[in-house]
Amino acid sequence: MRTPKLAWLLGLCASLLSSAKAGTVADINIEIPFKKFVLTNGLIVIVHEDHKAPIVAVKLWYHVGSKNEKPGKTGFAHLFEHLLFTGSEHLKSTGDQRAFFEAMERIGATDMNGTTNPDRTDYFENVPVNALDVALWIESDRMGHFLGSIDQARLDVQRGVVQNEKRQGENQPYGLAWDLITKGTAPPGHPYSWTVIGSMEDLNAASLEDVRTWFKTYYGAANTVLVLAGDIDTETARQKAEQYFGHIPAGPPVARYQQWIPKIPGTRRQKLSHRVSQARLYKVWNIPCAGGYGIARFPGNPLR
Repeated sequence: MRTPKLAWLLGLCASLLSSAKAGTVADINIEIPFKKFVLTNGLIVIVHEDHKAPIVAVKLWYHVGSKNEKPGKTGFAHLFEHLLFTGSEHLKSTGDQRAFFEAMERIGATDMNGTTNPDRTDYFENVPVNALDVALWIESDRMGHFLGSIDQARLDVQRGVVQNEKRQGENQPYGLAWDLITKGTAPPGHPYSWTVIGSMEDLNAASLEDVRTWFKTYYGAANTVLVLAGDIDTETARQKAEQYFGHIPAGPPVARYQQWIPKIPGTRRQKLSHRVSQARLYKVWNIPCAGGYGIARFPGNPLR
């Protein structure tokens, strides 16, 4: 469930370059109409109506990512993402810990998953409109009723899954590049100075108490955005959001950096020897993020 950062950035660049052939980037004007409202517990709800097909896309965006971790506890945001798929207090986990997926598959959901990056964790699925209530019930149970379901066995299994993802990522060609880029472009202690996947040692040290603290700190309603897009109107969305999420506590206030862009004086160079068929050169710059939060690392095109 890792986010393919380099592929995403390169895809974005390719898209912008392709669009620029017909005109400048400034000429691109994409408007997606939406309505926004806030529940009394602080949950932000965004609704986009599109009645072409009887489906609704559901997304929950939690404002927590690897930047909220601390040195010695890296990789935890992504590990927690995995845990949230294993069941909740009223959606019981089975032996293979696929409670969420099994329930969603039964109602015809598609494109269901979650991702974690330095700034946020999101969960999403597309569901038939007549199954929307089930999907929202499942998501509300994960947000409001998770603590009583977690145990050591589930933590140990998902820890192993995440560590295997880390091995797979690092053992593929050029798989160590992002780790070097991350550590080479932010000073120690900076919230973007470690990778989302974290270190093996920190993943091994993650405890049940860490899970409970993370949930209580970051998974409150006021730290979340719910997006409903598709065959739904605003008033129906408001009624369903109140029904399924209105009782969930807001959670504690979350402190956030507005911006912290590390400056790189001069030029830094790193060289890594690995078993690959061709040499590759990365050129990397720290730039401000589009939304004004944190930084974005722009790697340009890897040159082979």
